[in-house]
Amino acid sequence: MARTAIVTGAARGIGAATARRLAADGHAVAVLDLAEDQAETTAKTIREAGGTALAVGADVADETAVAEAVDRVAAELGAPAILVNNAGILRDNLLFKMTADDWDAVMGVHLRGAFLMSRAVQSHMVAAGWGRIVNLSSTSALGNRGQANYAAAKAGMQGLTKTLAIELGRFGITANAVAPGFIETEMTKATAERIGVPFEDFLAHAAKEAPVGRVGKPEDIAAAVSFFCSEDAGFTSGQVLYVAGGPRA
Repeated sequence: MARTAIVTGAARGIGAATARRLAADGHAVAVLDLAEDQAETTAKTIREAGGTALAVGADVADETAVAEAVDRVAAELGAPAILVNNAGILRDNLLFKMTADDWDAVMGVHLRGAFLMSRAVQSHMVAAGWGRIVNLSSTSALGNRGQANYAAAKAGMQGLTKTLAIELGRFGITANAVAPGFIETEMTKATAERIGVPFEDFLAHAAKEAPVGRVGKPEDIAAAVSFFCSEDAGFTSGQVLYVAGGPRA
């Protein structure tokens, strides 16, 4: 059944791949990102492939902007029944060099953003008696050097997910999390540049670490999100799925 989906941070990388996958699944997709012109690039790709997409510019950490964005999606595409909280930023640094602003910025986009978006869409889902919320966590939730802020935010996404599952389940709404391992994106490219390692070497090392012998692609994550958003996933809720080329826990 075709529904309306919102994917945050969908201008590129995992978010863009997820928006394209949900559109291919038949859903109308709101491509939400900080810059609407960048979101339009993904939306245009979806429309050219025969899908339905709307670009929406909004800061997910801004309460007013989130409310306005969700209202716009409901008016132009239909009441949102699927939400993928993917928006995220990196402000990596070792603890002794990490600033309070580095901490607050990462918490704001990841956790505050997911909270505000989830709160804004839940009324539409409750009214429909059906909903799917998928939060993007990370293997960094298990701890990662130089990422105290990001690791804490991604672990927080798992706690938020499980609580949403408990609170919203009676209304036909599921909440699950996907925790990617190393995925080849602009974000991991930026990490390689920050630590001064050629990206090809960075990828090769990551591939060697993964039992399946390769790094992940954004489409690998999109496929997992697609399942959690499906009709078939109605009895799967509060789960964290590590998509990392091998076991994580």
